[in-house]
Parts: sequence; C-alpha cells; structure tokens
Amino acid sequence: MTAFRTLDQADVSEKRVLVRVDLNVPMENGRVTDATRIDRILPTIREIADKGGRVVLLAHFGRPKNGPDEENSLRPVAAVLQEHLKRPVAFAPDCIGGAAQTAVAALKGGEILLLENTRFHKGEEKNDPAFVAELAKLGDVYVNDAFSAAHRAHASTEGLAHHMPAFAGRTMQMELEAISSALDNPERPLAAIVGGAKVSTKLELLGNLVRKVDFLIIGGGMANTFLAAQGRHVGKSLCEKDLLSTARNILDAARAANCQIVLPVDAVLAKEFKAQAPARVGDVDHVGHDEMILDIGPRSVVEVEQVLAACKTLVWNGPFGAFELEPFDAGTNAIAKVAADLTDAGKLLSVAGGGDTVAALNQAGVAQHFTYISTAGGAFLEWMEGKVLPGVEALRA
Repeated sequence: MTAFRTLDQADVSEKRVLVRVDLNVPMENGRVTDATRIDRILPTIREIADKGGRVVLLAHFGRPKNGPDEENSLRPVAAVLQEHLKRPVAFAPDCIGGAAQTAVAALKGGEILLLENTRFHKGEEKNDPAFVAELAKLGDVYVNDAFSAAHRAHASTEGLAHHMPAFAGRTMQMELEAISSALDNPERPLAAIVGGAKVSTKLELLGNLVRKVDFLIIGGGMANTFLAAQGRHVGKSLCEKDLLSTARNILDAARAANCQIVLPVDAVLAKEFKAQAPARVGDVDHVGHDEMILDIGPRSVVEVEQVLAACKTLVWNGPFGAFELEPFDAGTNAIAKVAADLTDAGKLLSVAGGGDTVAALNQAGVAQHFTYISTAGGAFLEWMEGKVLPGVEALRA
C-alpha cells in the first residue's frame, strides 16, 4: 500500500528500532493458550534483525490498574516469543528509565529485547508527551506492527510516530492492504456478513456498511431484531424491542443506497438454549411463542451461498447463530466453507475479523483458506465503521 510508509523504505541497519507489537495474548496459569498474535509478528522481527537492526519490542498486556503487577507482566510472554522466534529474546523489567536504557544500550545489531508492559505507566494510555519522550530516548526508528491497537491514540501506538521516522511493520502492512482491498477499493459486487448478538453494539457499523456494500447479510441475534421490525413474531428469541424503529431506519437507508439486505427466511428453533437441545427447522413466519431462533436454516444457507457466488469481495464480522453450541453451529459452518471454497477457487476476496468470527472460522476448519483473517478486535470493527484509526494515520506517507 503506497499510502503508508513500510519497511521497504526503512533503514534499520545498526539502528535502535522501536517495534510496537501485539503481545496481549490469552494466558491461563502463566501459560499462553493461543500464540496466534505472537506468530503474526515474527516476520517483522526477523526482517529487522536480519538487516542488522537492534530490535526493541514495545507491547501492552492486560489492563493493569495501579502500576506494575506480576499478573500483567510480559516476562512469561518473552519466553514464549523466544521459543517461537527460535532466537534469544532479552527482557527488561521496565519500558523507560535506567533499566530500559541499560538493556537497550547492551543490544548489538540483530539482537532482540522485549520491554516490560507499557501500561504499567499511566502515560501510555494518556499519550502523555513526557512519557512519549522517555520512550523515544530508546530508539532511532519506529515500526508499528500492531494494527489491533491502532484504534487507540496511545504513546506507543501513535505518539512515538511523531518523534522519529515511522513505518508499518509487515503484519500491519498486510492488514492495511487486505482491508483496503476489501472495503475501501473493493472489486464488486461486495458483500458484508454482520452477525452477533445485538444491533446496539453494531449500529455505527451497519450505518456505514449500507452506504458501501451491495449486499448486507445480517445473522445472529441481531437478525431477530430486524425480523421483528418487519412485523414477524420471534418468540423467546433474543430481540432488542427498543431498537425496532432503528432497525426500520437501517432498512430504509439500505433501500435508498441500493444495498440489498439479506435476512434469514428459515431458522433452527429450540425451546432451550443449550447444546443438543431438541430443535426443529421452521420458516421465520412461524416461530412458536415459546421458541428461540438459534441458527439460520437450510434455505437461508442456500440464499446466502447464492449471494456469495455472485460476489467478488466479502467482509465478515460475526457468526450466524449460537455457533459455540451444537447443532446451532451448522449455518455458520456451511457459509464459512462456501466462502473458503470460493476464495480457494480465486472467485472471492474474503476478509474476516473479530474474536467470535475468528473462533467460528477456526471451528469450521477454514480460517487458513480466507484471503485474510484479522486478529484485531476493536480496530477491525472501528475500521468497518468507517472511523479514523490514529495509529494508522500516523504512518501515512
């Protein structure tokens, strides 16, 4: 992407390179349970080190309240990073001050150092100029490889970019190129799948998408609110009755923008929300008063498959049903496999993001077949909402 400075333009040899990465990985009992975010940043670290740069890694972890605490220390993550990187990774017990400066000064070209959690200092989230200046003392070049934190104007994600030459790392570059080709400059027709529980959490997203996409496919609990807004009875299904008029406004806006909204025509219905609950398939006009819509039905799956087969680009955020419970994962799994097959055949550019979406695509066994899977949660959603991401804007050429 030519609009952003990348490592292709960076001179890192023998330079102290401050690399903002995402190491906010899930941990249980001191062990990393999912190393996806670690694996994503390895190419950037290796490239800078191989070019002779002195790699100084900046990252946050968790939400520490009152300064340093063992539970939110990055020290255990350093060991896992070293294991995946297959190179030594030194660790400094602070990200500013004497300890950090001594550790950085000891680095030779090609060596790697992880600094302690930036959020142990209140200046990080406040983007405090004094804290930014302390961080800036440790580097000559700044590289941001943490798209997942780019929606925050924090010291290590945005402030530093104004103090030294700033570039996008390879993961950031891949993310920007993927999302730009999916929504900013897409090959049409363009479809968006938006699922999840509530309309209220995705109002801005839906409002932005109806102006940009050709097909807006709505699934999950939020589809129930739209069905109810059309006068259908949805029984005991999750439904935000206070947002029915809002849903009607979105439907009107879509018509005005020539965006076709695709809602379920049939559903998997059950009286209990639990795995293997007795269920039946029925159309959405005949939901019992004691029934819940927990997944889309087979006719809805076929309708969505036909839409995707006619499209060139797909953006996906949110599952179609209660995918974490069988048999209510069938709709999401079926659509995921179709999107993956179309992508493999070169007929569809597919970009997906959001925690539940990634989990659902992994569960369906197709994540590796999508064009790009974003591990960013809030940043991916804010980009889909059309918002400016401070950490990205700071890298503009």
